[in-house]
Amino acid sequence: MVAFILPANSATGGYEIGNSLRLSHSDNGFLERTTAGVADSNRRTFTFSWWTKISVGVEQHLYGFRVNANNASFFRFNDNGQLRFANEDNDGTVHRVETNRLFRDTSAFYHIVLRVDTTQGTAANRVRIYVNGVEETSLATTDYPALNYQLEINQTDSFIIGSMRNTNGTTTGAIEGYLADVHFADGQSLAPTVFGETNDNGVWIPKNCKADITYGTRGFFLNFSEGNIGNSGEMAVGNIGADYSGNGNHFASGNVTTLDQTTDTPTNNFATMNPLDNYYSAHTMSEGNVKFVTNGSGDGPFQTATIGDLKQGKWYFEFKYTDPAHIGGGDAAGEFFGQIGICGSGLSVATDAAFSSFEHNFAYSSDNGRIKFNNTAGTVHGASISADGQIIGFLIDLDNNRVTTHLNGQYADGSGNHDESSPTAYVSVTAPASTPLGGYMIAFGENVGSSESGNQNTGTYEINFGNPSFAISSSNADADGHGNFEYAVPSGYFALCTKNLAEYG
Repeated sequence: MVAFILPANSATGGYEIGNSLRLSHSDNGFLERTTAGVADSNRRTFTFSWWTKISVGVEQHLYGFRVNANNASFFRFNDNGQLRFANEDNDGTVHRVETNRLFRDTSAFYHIVLRVDTTQGTAANRVRIYVNGVEETSLATTDYPALNYQLEINQTDSFIIGSMRNTNGTTTGAIEGYLADVHFADGQSLAPTVFGETNDNGVWIPKNCKADITYGTRGFFLNFSEGNIGNSGEMAVGNIGADYSGNGNHFASGNVTTLDQTTDTPTNNFATMNPLDNYYSAHTMSEGNVKFVTNGSGDGPFQTATIGDLKQGKWYFEFKYTDPAHIGGGDAAGEFFGQIGICGSGLSVATDAAFSSFEHNFAYSSDNGRIKFNNTAGTVHGASISADGQIIGFLIDLDNNRVTTHLNGQYADGSGNHDESSPTAYVSVTAPASTPLGGYMIAFGENVGSSESGNQNTGTYEINFGNPSFAISSSNADADGHGNFEYAVPSGYFALCTKNLAEYG
């Protein structure tokens, strides 16, 4: 799958979004503002604006709270990818507006605006949903609120962003992905053109719109630029949930860490692994699709990244063997091993085989440190993985059609060791134009020997394209200042993000 780059398709441009917040189902992360004791505000008219990059197959709330068994308000992606606004009241009234369209692009940021105004005489104008500046008019459900209906929002309750608050105090249905530039305008019905615009290339991009918005009593603007993590009761400037509207409506964070503040944003979109290209015995994805667990089925799973069709340039990423459970081949028979590399031949969903079995796919193999391809023993390269937590740095040089690796900062010597201070031992790869795909995708898979099929342990892996889910001790960026890596990015190599693609790709 070739990534749809939205909207950062130029190296430089106008308004830049510096940070996003990464939330995950597995962590059940969220932001919360406790509004007990705060006077009710406008319950008829409000506007939300979010930029979000999501996963698929799970229910994900942009905001949500349930006051009791009968009273609730939320806006979410259903598990099939539909967008749904819902309001539920004590009298049993349920209002729902739901799209027919399924939102399943995991490579790009969507801009989503929810515009609610029950004072409108036309029912269809009381709840409107816009995606990338365009109103969704093909709707599966249209249970609009009555004229001047008072909804559940803006009462003296907790306000939850990125998840759903249940009546027992728990939260569920967190976003599996990223949120950026979140605006809430209390008492205002605002068009999407307040928050974004179409650039000269026809791409919908964000605007610096704070000065154009009247936020109202309970309104807020979250840009996730502050580095501190706020616990309950610590709602203040300096925390990641700081409100930049001027209202001081700061949010505390729950199940959020410093690792969840990223520079993967709508104006510089980083690669992740692609849950839509996740085959045979699919990996379980989390942390915004950069952490995955193999399922232990004994099959040969494989998966590609969201940004691909690489034809030129020099690219760097890191891959952490967090808990492989079969290091260096694992069991006595050496049957299990992880492979990380590039894919130029594609993969067959019907074939239980390592992706290095194909002629134009090249992968570092954790069992013996070789670069394998075309179902061969491969090229002698570096060392095998010998312990949990080790990091492979993978260098892709498509200006010279070659790859190499480092292990924990030491580069391969081409003789079966990782003991060099700089890259010198490369393995040649097929020229991108000569591959069946006409370019390369980054891919990961596990190879499982037939004698061990059905007995595979699960493994946990984390990939870092510059937006790590694991702790970084040294914080290295590429020469253009993009990405956050454990080890120094070699000269001339760059993180796989849209700004670098625009300049070097």
